[in-house]
Formats: sequence, structure tokens, C-alpha cells
Amino acid sequence: MARFRRKTCIALVVLVLLVLTLTVVLKALTPEDSPFISPVGVQLLPDKKNRSPINEEHDDTPDRSKMGESDRSDKLQAALRKFPPPNYYLHAFYYVWYGNPKFDGKYIHWNHPQLPHWDLKVAQGYPQGRHIPPDDIGANFYPSLGAYSSRDPSVIESHMQQLRTAAIGVLGVSWYPPNMNDDNGEPVDDIVPLLLEVAHKYHIKVAFHIEPYKDRDEVSMFANVKYIIDKYGEHPAFFKYRTNAGKLLPLFYVYDSYLINSEQWAKLLKHTESNSIRNTPYDAIFIALLVEEKHKRDILTAGFDGLYTYFATNGFSYGSTQRNWESIKAFCEDNNLIFIPSVGPGYIDTSIRPWNFQNTRNRINGKYYETSLSAALQARPDFISITSFNEWHEGSQIEMAVPKTGQTVYLDYLPNKPAIYLEITRKWASIFGGERHKWQD
Repeated sequence: MARFRRKTCIALVVLVLLVLTLTVVLKALTPEDSPFISPVGVQLLPDKKNRSPINEEHDDTPDRSKMGESDRSDKLQAALRKFPPPNYYLHAFYYVWYGNPKFDGKYIHWNHPQLPHWDLKVAQGYPQGRHIPPDDIGANFYPSLGAYSSRDPSVIESHMQQLRTAAIGVLGVSWYPPNMNDDNGEPVDDIVPLLLEVAHKYHIKVAFHIEPYKDRDEVSMFANVKYIIDKYGEHPAFFKYRTNAGKLLPLFYVYDSYLINSEQWAKLLKHTESNSIRNTPYDAIFIALLVEEKHKRDILTAGFDGLYTYFATNGFSYGSTQRNWESIKAFCEDNNLIFIPSVGPGYIDTSIRPWNFQNTRNRINGKYYETSLSAALQARPDFISITSFNEWHEGSQIEMAVPKTGQTVYLDYLPNKPAIYLEITRKWASIFGGERHKWQD
């Protein structure tokens, strides 16, 4: 019996050694990237001798570059699943006018001048001159990304991640026509293609916030809209909204729309006008800025589709005064207009308007923002817009900021963390989504 067990043990040892030997030999004969070790399963190597030229073009063996792209895509999708779903009824105003020496050859906008008061006697009591980045910037808070460039792909990537953290579905990009810019900046239209690409990657949509520029009128506005739709309208990240009539149309915010009178706007926006943009391939939803109460009737007469209030300072204008929002909403409902109140986390622009203390609105560790969001929801708006994601000059940003020490004194979000306003936004994006479902029932 003992002899039988010894023979059995010897046989088993020999068998194990044989298996190990065969494994080592096969491993040495198999190339590292062979389909035999493909994660998708066991496949036979194709016979290249029997391929036609068409089959050569459509090689179905694993390609390392494609596999790398697939891996990156899988990682991105896994990362996206960690974010809350984007709320496409929640828009944030977004600025691409920042520059630094690495990407732009110089600082742009971070070196914003301190603007003088219009009263010369008052102006004499306040500092004037330009800020000197990177330590001294034209803002009361300091960004966690530093004095960045809006052209930096890594910055845009970070911004999209922050927007998704906040569950924001649409950014309203501040836009000037090609070769035009604001008084302190450079042309920005050439940044839009990269912005669209990265936004699409994160399932974020882009609407256009058309800024005032010299000689803007109904004719140039038609040309602007045509340019934007022709160039960007087919991009999957280009925001479109389905109207009650079933049309899928772009949406344009028009800043300082009151600078053009309602008769001029009507030539562009009224169906009855011969040069109207309505019922053309460039028809869209046009949202006017409501500042004064009298602008309500002007907006209606002009043929706009809706209105927004923009300013983050409660009480600064009729439109931005939160106690007016319910009556503004009632006016919009009576006249079939879209109502988009604008909320913000606070306001302070004394780094560029050192005399403008009366319009400062303290953040109160997020309470000001939550009060604004609550007031907007009570008015049952069609959309909510946020002023702003990154208007640093006016201290209305929800972008992450960090404490900064040095000769220039900055505010910060302490005792909260840099992402506090993204987190508040995410909370209210969810509440807004839930309320919208109730309103539709």
C-alpha cells in the first residue's frame, strides 16, 4: 500500500513538471500582444496570405493606438460616472478673455486697470493704474489655477470638470465677433473650437452670450448669428432648445440688448419684417437683458423670446432685485416669454472699481448664494443662469479659489474648501430638477 502511494506521488510530480515545462515553452513562443492573450477572449490569428486589399484596409487585429484610445475613453466614462448628471436648464456665464505669457505672450485681463470714478473729485481719492500679475491680479479672490490662460487646454479641462462637479449643463460663453474684443482683452472667437471639443467630452453644451461691440445693430447681429450657426451649429456641444412648437433652435443671450432700440430689434426679430431672421435657417431663441422695469415692454415690442437678469447684486437693478422675480415671471407667462433669473454667490469688484463698495454683496459662507437660488426657484423659472463661473473681476465666480498671501490682500472661501460653491450649485441643481418635474405634472 505504501509502495503504491509512493508510485502515485512520483507520477503526479512528473505530470506537474511536464505541465510546467509545456507552459514555459508556449509562453516563450507566444508574442506579448498576440490575440491569444487579448482580454476580449481567445481568437485565432488571421491568415494574412488569404487577405484581399480591402481586408488589409479593415484590419480587425488589435491596434495599440486604438486600444490606447479605447482605454482613455473607458477611463473618461468611468470618471464621468462619478459626476452628477448635467442639468441643461442650469446655465453658467463663462469668460475666455484671460491670458498669460506662456500661452498668449503676455498677461491679459489679470492686469486689469483700476477704473476711475466718473466724478473727478471722487476719482482723486482712489488708486489708479494697472495690476501686476501673477501675484497682483485684477480680482478680490485668487483662482486655484493661478493667473491662467483661457487658451490652455488643461485649464479648459479643469473648468469642465468643475462644471460637471456642479451639475451645470450649459455654459454661456462671452463672445465677440472675429477680430473684436472688449476694452481690456484680445479676440476670443478662435478659442471656441477647443472649448466645444472639451465641453463635448464632458457632455456639457455651449450657448453664446453676445457682448456689445462698436456699431452693433440688427444687421450686424444677423451676420453674427449666421456666422456662429454656420461655423459651430453642427457641433454636438452646440446648445439647442426644443420650443413648444417642436423646433430645435439655438439660444443666444444678448448682453446690454437695451443699447439698440426696440424698433431696430423688431426688424431682426419680428416675423412680419422683410429682413427678419425668423423662419430662416438662422432662426433662434433670443434672450434680452432686463435692467429697468420699462425694458419689459421694450423686450416684448422688439420680438425677443425671453429675458434674463444677469447681475449678481440683489437690488442693483430692477431685474436683479429678487423680490421682483415673481412679478417678472408673471409678465413672461402672460406674454409667452422665457424667464431666466440670474443668481450669484456674491459680488465685489473693488479691485478694479475701488470706489464701488455700495454694490458689494458678502458671500456669508454661501448663504447669499443659497438665498438667491431659493428666490429663483420660488419664481418657477424656465432656466436659471449663474453669474458667474469665472468673472473674477467682479467677484461673482463659483470657480475654485484658494487663500493667497503677499503684498496684495485677497479674500477666500475659508472656512470652507475651494469647491464649496460648486457643491452648493450641485445641491440646488438637483432641487431644481426635482421641482421642474413637479411643475410639469
